[in-house]
Amino acid sequence: MNYQDIPSDKLTKIHTLGELKASGYQPKSVKQELRDNLIQRLQNKESVFEGIWGYEESVIPDTERALLSMHNIIFLGLRGQAKTRMARMMVELLDEYIPVIKDAELNDDPLQPLSHYGKATVEEHGDKTPIDWVHRSERYTEKLATPDVSVADLIGDTDPIKAASLKLPYSDERVIHYGLVPRSHRGIFVINELPDLQARIQVALFNILQEGDIQIRGFRVRLPLDIQFVFTANPEDYTNRGSIVTPLKDRIDSQIITHYPRSIDIGRKITDQEANVKEPQQKITLTELAKDLVEQIAFEARDSEYVDEKSGVSARLTISAYENLLSSAERRMLINSEKNTLIRVSDFVGVIPSITGKVELVYEGEQEGPGIVAHNLVGKAIRTQFVEYFPNPEDKRKQKERNPYRKIVNWFGEGNEVDLLTDLSNSEYKKLLKSVPGLENLVDEYHKGLNESEKLFMMEFALHGLAEYSQLSKKQLTSGTQFKDLLSSMFSMSDYDEEDDD
Repeated sequence: MNYQDIPSDKLTKIHTLGELKASGYQPKSVKQELRDNLIQRLQNKESVFEGIWGYEESVIPDTERALLSMHNIIFLGLRGQAKTRMARMMVELLDEYIPVIKDAELNDDPLQPLSHYGKATVEEHGDKTPIDWVHRSERYTEKLATPDVSVADLIGDTDPIKAASLKLPYSDERVIHYGLVPRSHRGIFVINELPDLQARIQVALFNILQEGDIQIRGFRVRLPLDIQFVFTANPEDYTNRGSIVTPLKDRIDSQIITHYPRSIDIGRKITDQEANVKEPQQKITLTELAKDLVEQIAFEARDSEYVDEKSGVSARLTISAYENLLSSAERRMLINSEKNTLIRVSDFVGVIPSITGKVELVYEGEQEGPGIVAHNLVGKAIRTQFVEYFPNPEDKRKQKERNPYRKIVNWFGEGNEVDLLTDLSNSEYKKLLKSVPGLENLVDEYHKGLNESEKLFMMEFALHGLAEYSQLSKKQLTSGTQFKDLLSSMFSMSDYDEEDDD
């Protein structure tokens, strides 16, 4: 029986090198581990990267090919594209346990000791060399590249205290204090935001990736390190903060390009999975359209002339926006002492803080101000989604046919207005929307069978949509939104007057 076939509870009861040899253990590189376990997962039709949505036909296949090729990998993409999460999930492709020489600082393989301590221990104790078992969760190391990262942090340095206490010269390997990279031997080592690492530090990684040599204070140590390297980088960093030096980039075998969700449905899956919904918020009725609007905001931001496309719009925007949307409704519910409520379009005022902190504005956008840009993005999301549920108001004005919006617009044209305050109670909200002639009929005509909550949301959505298409005026109040007729100099009602009343 091969040792990999031994159950983990029995495996960890092997405590000496002799027992390990008897189990059939043969050394295996970390890249070979990843390859073998990936093959098994694929053959068993098991998902390798569970919970990663939108990458099924792009990033995940590329990553699997790279692992099958036993490559070092770099994920290249904008912020919030699950680059680090992909790297962390590779741990599940490692063997559950591996044997190491007890107390060895470099995870020495008992049959292939690497460090001075490991070699000396095996030489002294032979088959009685004590061994420990390391779980795969302990074989992952992650380092964020920052300008203050030093060669000593990554590679190591001589330790004067060791030299003094052991009475050893600095040329002796035993005085070395190893850095993160050597200590990641037989594991996965990840450097996030690689371009932020100073060029001279990147140079220190050359030989490690290719030959396994390291130099510490001029003392050359031959360490054939066994590491799966994974790097992440943002394309923006190449010009704004730094770059990946060419020889290092050449030694990274596979460059995998990540991307944002390509559809609303994929975005919703990510948001539903990641959002932290509190138990009281589960009493809040949330329509499918409201969820789509949250995702649409991110899509509008990525296409906006005011948002720097090189910086990107993270998926964290929609996650935070979704959480704030629910909290807006929860706050209103608490203020009005209500046990349940429904999401309203007016609750989207609560997502503004989630937008302003997560988009980088271009020069023109900075003149507008982040708050104004955030409100515009919400408005554009409503405009885009509106024509998915109702006829395009601009088309109806051009066509000589019955206009479904005429009755609503004419009512506002008579001088009526609606102040839709943020903290209205459920009953006040319902009464106010139903006071607008033609609004409920519009929803009934195009969306039959809605329950009361869905209908009210759709009625408010219709008002916002008409405002985005310049059929009504919408003004932000301190505590809500005001809808009224457009100024006569900006909008003529003659087209509506020409049509017959229902």
